[in-house]
Amino acid sequence: MRDPYDELGVSSHASAEEIKAAYRQLVKQHHPDAGGDDQRMLALNAAWEVLGDAERRRAFDRSRASRTTAASQDLSQARRAHGQGVSADDALVEWLRRVYSPIDRLLGEVINPFPAQLKALAADPYDDALMEAFCAYLERSVQKLERVKTLFQTLPTPVSARGFGLSVYHCFSEVEDALQELERYTMGYVDSYLRDGREMLREAKQRRKRLQDERRRLEIS
Repeated sequence: MRDPYDELGVSSHASAEEIKAAYRQLVKQHHPDAGGDDQRMLALNAAWEVLGDAERRRAFDRSRASRTTAASQDLSQARRAHGQGVSADDALVEWLRRVYSPIDRLLGEVINPFPAQLKALAADPYDDALMEAFCAYLERSVQKLERVKTLFQTLPTPVSARGFGLSVYHCFSEVEDALQELERYTMGYVDSYLRDGREMLREAKQRRKRLQDERRRLEIS
């Protein structure tokens, strides 16, 4: 079984509400009734059974911490034996500089302007000029997401940042899903699309903040 935190794409520091929101979003995406995969749903449900119960989550966290400590000690010993400590650290620094930093900047250029763009459109969603401006923002955002996906593939994620890299992937995937919902709204004025897109961007903003905090911990460790 995969780590339930990785399965749901959340940090081990995520709140119960954040875990619940992530689980619900993934279920909506991967439910067999929506064309999803049965095995993925089983994996999501198994992760939720662990993380959705406070006592089971605490027990898992204790077990996980023990395994992580043992694995870290083994890796440190292996690095000392083969002289790989510096190169592994260099790979992480290079990945953060060349992949994560520009991705974070581009995500901010999509997420941060959204409230102002939405507020402007809300003045009159049926005004052609306002809708055109909002659609232009969406088009620019889609282009930025394409650059994000390209950047993510430029370098392999270092072993020491695998969980972090998975969270980065989930973050920009959530932004991409949000933009698709917002584009659907512009084509039919269906409020549920606007609501879902807005909620996805709100969650992506929170995930981006957690990633920024986690990056600082990676650089310190």
